[in-house]
Amino acid sequence: MASRRTSDAAATQREFMANLYVRRGLTLARGEGVELISDAGERYLDLTSNYGVNILGYGHPGLEAALIAQLRALPTLHCSFANDVRASASAELARRVNPADPGLVYWSNSGAEAVEAALKFAAMATGKRRFVACRGAYHGKTLGALSATWGAKYREPFEPLLWEFTHVDYGDSAALEAALDEGAAAFIVEPIQGESGVVVPPEGYLRSARQLCTDRGALLITDEVQSGVGRTGRFLAAEHEGVAADIVCLGKGLAGGIPVGATVVTRAVGERLERGAHSSTFGGNPLALAGARFVLATLDAAMLQHVSLTGEAFLAALRSVTHDLVPGARGRGLMLGLVVSDRRDDILRGLQQHKVLAVPAGSHVVRFLPPYAIDSSHIDRAVGALRDTLRGM
Repeated sequence: MASRRTSDAAATQREFMANLYVRRGLTLARGEGVELISDAGERYLDLTSNYGVNILGYGHPGLEAALIAQLRALPTLHCSFANDVRASASAELARRVNPADPGLVYWSNSGAEAVEAALKFAAMATGKRRFVACRGAYHGKTLGALSATWGAKYREPFEPLLWEFTHVDYGDSAALEAALDEGAAAFIVEPIQGESGVVVPPEGYLRSARQLCTDRGALLITDEVQSGVGRTGRFLAAEHEGVAADIVCLGKGLAGGIPVGATVVTRAVGERLERGAHSSTFGGNPLALAGARFVLATLDAAMLQHVSLTGEAFLAALRSVTHDLVPGARGRGLMLGLVVSDRRDDILRGLQQHKVLAVPAGSHVVRFLPPYAIDSSHIDRAVGALRDTLRGM
């Protein structure tokens, strides 16, 4: 009966959903801890956390209690009214982003929305319309964010795009210096590039970018939608270089699985934003911010250390895998990529057949974005499945 339900769900989804997503050939019904469970009752180790969203895993009792209580109290409320949950979540997020000088928060519903807001805020604050971004960048697919995103497959069907964007090589400070003239509103950058292959920039790159932006009168926007909220063992990945941006974009795991986006600006930027210039009906809804408030309270020093140490162990285990198809692995914290020379999708399918879920990145990387609760037993299980998959190739 379960397999029939699985087949029916897949067929119905194909019939009534727009054909915009890769089909993994798997119907999942519920989650528990760090596992996803199919309609047939098969348990899969989830090393995707739904592209970095379910950072606390599935069925976390504290998160569930916070969300249920807020759902019963008041799930939605426009930001023109004050709310205690929104107020406390905003204060806590502003302090976590920059403890020395907390800024101002704009709440939205996704990472792409957070980037859209960031670009508009930068334009309004500077009076300029030209931006610098990086080759390999992924900032979202809505039109403004897509202007910053790199990649012909995303951009070409919708060109010409908005405003003017110059793309430079990621990690190349000299190229950034050449492109970042006084006419630029901002430089937008991922502290670690996720979609293009979990690419970590050279040490000092973000510090150099910060200084160049300051010198040229441009704003620094860090897109921490994937790398933020503890994913690399710090609350923000830019903290590894001690860099504070003018605008920070967040999303994905910030509410533990409930849709949310946040754009955090410095007070100097915030003072230049005009009332009514940007808003969202659902942005800052108390239900999502109850999740965000719980995540921020839970993501303490001990959990960040666990992410850092577990990530180091996971990366070492991936690097211990020897195979002609696997030249190496890279990443930071629990944002990791296995670099493969060929047959990336076959490896993803093989892992899935061995009940381990991962996601692609770029053209030659298997990406791992697990929930923060994974431990050594889960790493052993994942690497064992990887070895078994590669052994059959």
